[in-house]
Amino acid sequence: MGVLKRPSVIRLLRVRVIVLILIGSGSLCFVLNLKPETTEVSTEAMKDQTLEHFLRQGKIRVNDAADIQWAHAANSKTKITEALQSSAHMIEADILLRGHEPKEPIMAHPPENDSDISLHDWLKVVQASDKGIKLDFKSLQAVAPSMALLDSVRSELRGPVWINADILPGPGGKATPLDPKDFVEAAVTPGSYGDVLSLGWTTGWVAGTENPGYSWEMVREMEAVCWPLTQSVTFPVRAALMSQSFPQLQWLLQQSDRYSLTVWTGQTDALAVEDLLPYRKDIDKTRIYYDLLDAQRAQLRGLPGF
Repeated sequence: MGVLKRPSVIRLLRVRVIVLILIGSGSLCFVLNLKPETTEVSTEAMKDQTLEHFLRQGKIRVNDAADIQWAHAANSKTKITEALQSSAHMIEADILLRGHEPKEPIMAHPPENDSDISLHDWLKVVQASDKGIKLDFKSLQAVAPSMALLDSVRSELRGPVWINADILPGPGGKATPLDPKDFVEAAVTPGSYGDVLSLGWTTGWVAGTENPGYSWEMVREMEAVCWPLTQSVTFPVRAALMSQSFPQLQWLLQQSDRYSLTVWTGQTDALAVEDLLPYRKDIDKTRIYYDLLDAQRAQLRGLPGF
């Protein structure tokens, strides 16, 4: 009988070994496939809270990023006062280091190197408001001291905080971007957990020429920078360059539900607002902000399907 049972025992052992191998392989595949999803689950609380803030305040009525309005270049005492009194939800201002002593962060856009208001005083002014702020860094040296100032008043700020810089070369871009690694290291502080990082490409646009859009190489390079991050990220994209960039930008948004687009335009750009409709139609309305000129916003809202 023992001789008869031995083949059965061997077959049973072989079956068990095969089952264990399959289970082990399946578990390994499961773990490997879990990586992106696990990252997303762990960062659920760090999704962009901008729309929720303004919905709670009653400043917008629907969960639609197109309803957010912007005030630009609030780089002086007069401009920040005007912005706070306006209907804008978000106030954008530029930051660099003063060109002479004291070397402190000031609100200015190159080629200016001085201002009548420092970041320290600018933050004091906006503390009384529930508007959001977007700080656009033009100097890497200004980031660390600016974030320290920002962290010192976070408990007093009532609106969303966006931190912006161009960190990669983009279509037609001639300006030198800020170093992505150095910028992210300086901008991500223990207190910046809820900030939205606005990370863009340097771009250019020339009338009468065929201006290229955002390439696959550009969006993949940006994704490589952003996937290790835990904060919300919005990508500022130039509206006039988006018509030929839909597959690339749609793919970029699909990599994480922490990502969004912020569509902006240059003062002299030729923009056919109809080119933005595919984005409006095929991408969640909570994930595309439109920072356009007033006339362009009005024209876009008048289009069928918007």
